[in-house]
Amino acid sequence: MTVTRNILGSGGRIADRIEALRAHLSAPVSIQSLVVLRILFGGILLWDCWRYIKYTRIERYYVIPEVNFPYFGLSFIQPLPEPWIHILWLGVGLTAALIMLGLFYRVATIGFLVIFGYFFLLDKTQYLNHNYMVLLYAFLLAMAPANRAFSLDAWLGLTERSLVIPRWPVSAIKLQTEIILIYAGIVKITDDWLRGEPLRMWMHARIDDVWIAPIFQYDAILLAAAWGTVALHILGAPLLLWKRTRLPIFVIYCCFHVSNSAFFNIGIFPWLTIAVTTIFFAPDWPQRLLRRGLSLVEELPAPPRANGVAAPRVVSNTLMLVLAAWFAVQIAVPQRQLFFPNLVGWTGDGHRFSWRMRIYDRDAEGHFRVVAADGNYWLVDPRHFLTRRQARAVLTRTDLIHEFAGWLETRWAEDGHGDVAVYAEIQKSLNGRPEQLYIDPQVDLTSVSYNAFGPDPWVLPIESRAAEEIMPAWWPPLPLQKPSANSPAATAGLEQDPGQSMVATSD
Repeated sequence: MTVTRNILGSGGRIADRIEALRAHLSAPVSIQSLVVLRILFGGILLWDCWRYIKYTRIERYYVIPEVNFPYFGLSFIQPLPEPWIHILWLGVGLTAALIMLGLFYRVATIGFLVIFGYFFLLDKTQYLNHNYMVLLYAFLLAMAPANRAFSLDAWLGLTERSLVIPRWPVSAIKLQTEIILIYAGIVKITDDWLRGEPLRMWMHARIDDVWIAPIFQYDAILLAAAWGTVALHILGAPLLLWKRTRLPIFVIYCCFHVSNSAFFNIGIFPWLTIAVTTIFFAPDWPQRLLRRGLSLVEELPAPPRANGVAAPRVVSNTLMLVLAAWFAVQIAVPQRQLFFPNLVGWTGDGHRFSWRMRIYDRDAEGHFRVVAADGNYWLVDPRHFLTRRQARAVLTRTDLIHEFAGWLETRWAEDGHGDVAVYAEIQKSLNGRPEQLYIDPQVDLTSVSYNAFGPDPWVLPIESRAAEEIMPAWWPPLPLQKPSANSPAATAGLEQDPGQSMVATSD
């Protein structure tokens, strides 16, 4: 009986906590901060849509390539032929504009999620962390009632008008942002990063390009920047939740993201992150900020209470289960790297969807050897069939190497050469280490499988794992060699035309 009472008592406490959480998520808050995020999100993505058109990225990424690398189980997702793929991309801009204006908001947000998700899933070689982040926030915004005020939907009477909403959309976006920022710091706790690599390589390569870059020739500044980046994400992200530290941490984050944009030209990521981080302020911060500004020039009466607004609905069990499952996945997926004993930066296993943003500098060169049954063979430079951007990714990622070998096997069979063997002869360097063999050149890649949940025996281990094996201790560091023309350090500012670098990649 005692055991039964304990179990029932424990169950009661859990039920009480669930109801307390439900009450917290259902509590009414101002819609203003969510509206600002809606407008900024739509505007930033509209700008990004224009950037893709300006730099002909749809053509270069999805029309010109002869090969695409779909995600596992999604090979049925293929690029549309011209001009339909360009027309579909215009749908990204249209739906982003509708989100910004709050017109047909729910349909527009779901439409944006579907169209943008389609382009995201077309080719793994085009993976970018910020595009993944766009999809996550689009999903949360699609469920949020962000059009109930300050929107064309509200003005035209197409939705229920309200100046307050339940707290859950604001809390969900905060939690999603915390997960992203904290993981972005945790993944940088590596020997290389804490010893200043590859940050040292990147900064030295930009000394002549950015006015503030010369200060990074001093090793103390470099190490402070490397360690400070980790601290900002792991410690700074939770401090955004505390009112007393929120504003200074936000200002530091803004400086950090603006400097990243100046050094690396990494597209919309800095601006989208700044926009999302505003959600940590009080839900009515836009009104407070406006009143504070106006109060400098005139005395204002007390703000009137909002009348005639709809009461927020109680969060349903279904919504709570959806959010619980969503965030469980968000927390679990980046940890799949624990299945791989080798360095993630070396193999690429577990890299995607884990917020490993700009922490590796990988340089690779090599070719594939296709051998027919009669002994004839061909040396294949992947750039003969792939774009520069694709080839750069293929030479540095094990899953892409395996998939490209399978594509070569199929291509040679279609050309009448029968069953062939495909070998990879690739030299790779990680964070300035000397190049070494990456793939076992004696293994026929068409006769082995790729393990998505563990190491592959045909991937050779890195010979020097830690940074101290390629440079002396922290003080003083090894003199830096000037990066080669193909290295990502030398091309770090080419995000607007990322196909420039042949065989190097950085994250």
